[in-house]
Amino acid sequence: MSALLEVEGLTAGYGAAPVLHDVSLTVQPGQIVAVLGANGAGKSTLLRTLSGLLRAQKGRIALEGQDLTKIKVEHLVRHGIAHVPEGRGVVTELTVEENLRLGGLWRKPQPSLEPIYELFPRLAERRHNEGHQLSGGERQMLALGRALVAQPKLLLLDEPSLGLAPKITAQIMALLRDLRDRTGLAVLLVEQNVRSALSIADEGIVLSLGRIVTRHDAATLVDDADLRHAYLGF
Repeated sequence: MSALLEVEGLTAGYGAAPVLHDVSLTVQPGQIVAVLGANGAGKSTLLRTLSGLLRAQKGRIALEGQDLTKIKVEHLVRHGIAHVPEGRGVVTELTVEENLRLGGLWRKPQPSLEPIYELFPRLAERRHNEGHQLSGGERQMLALGRALVAQPKLLLLDEPSLGLAPKITAQIMALLRDLRDRTGLAVLLVEQNVRSALSIADEGIVLSLGRIVTRHDAATLVDDADLRHAYLGF
């Protein structure tokens, strides 16, 4: 099977100092890959570079064989990449429905929001509420829903459990697994909750100081005590 996402020799950072060093990875269609590591390892920088928010200094990013390394960020969504950054990024002055419609503005005709409301019944109930009236869990659902309106092939998801109750985190992880199984959506998941991420991931990548130090299937990372202690801290 050909890889959906191919990253080769990626170096990126802020100013003159690189944060990522020679990072190479692949994501297959319908695969969930967890990106793990300590704070400052370069996880969010990786997603920001893949989504075009940060320009790569070196290397190549390709989706379905098409080189996207120098594509403008506003055009990447048309190629099938959606990014949900840490902090959710909900427009608090807009209603739930208006936020969702932002995710499909570029599509003609505008996509129906009913599939999103079926995924997130709570959003359907609160479709006329403004973003600032939502709980943290509802805002995360809204950020996810807005990304899914664009019908991406690859979802870049940064710390979806941040600040959420364990029950809400479990619901979001279950939803990602269900989307993968039903639609073939591929997910590159940055998550500090290692156990939660590996519970749904097919593979895990561990970053340290901007470099990939190990990559294994999720079951191996969970079951191998040496790997857990060395890289994951549990």
